[in-house]
Amino acid sequence: MHKTIRRFLLSALFSAVLVVSAGAEENVQISNLIDSAEDFDGCSVAVEGEAIGEILERGQYSWVNISDGTNAIGIWIKTSDAKTIAYFGDYKHIGDTVRIIGVFSKECREHGGEADIHCISIEIVRRGYTMNENVPYSKAVSSVILLFCAWLAAYICHKKVNSSERTD
Repeated sequence: MHKTIRRFLLSALFSAVLVVSAGAEENVQISNLIDSAEDFDGCSVAVEGEAIGEILERGQYSWVNISDGTNAIGIWIKTSDAKTIAYFGDYKHIGDTVRIIGVFSKECREHGGEADIHCISIEIVRRGYTMNENVPYSKAVSSVILLFCAWLAAYICHKKVNSSERTD
């Protein structure tokens, strides 16, 4: 009986520490949210990461995905707040780094049972930018040489096929 009470009290204390630390708004890594979903379910959490993909508008609310390098998660956010994000990460852009404070759901009933965060507040920590793609000189030269070799191989094969057709 005492072990059950002790476990319950330790569990309650652990949950209280999680709620207090989330209330203190220390950033939680997304992979920790996913790995310890039971512990964070229904708690207010703060996450920081790069906005990736694009805004998926659903009327007054939208989906925005963020990645902190450990994992990615969907954020359910007011469309007006989502539009404050200027850059989304893709092959040509580094997305805005955003800090989201919201309520984590391990299996959100409103959104098909997936893990998500319902945003309470958003802060743009750092603006993203367009990446300048510089192709190194050595790669450009290698590409031209390989293109020439491919053309030469195709020409030789074409000549052999034409000469074998004439002899048949």
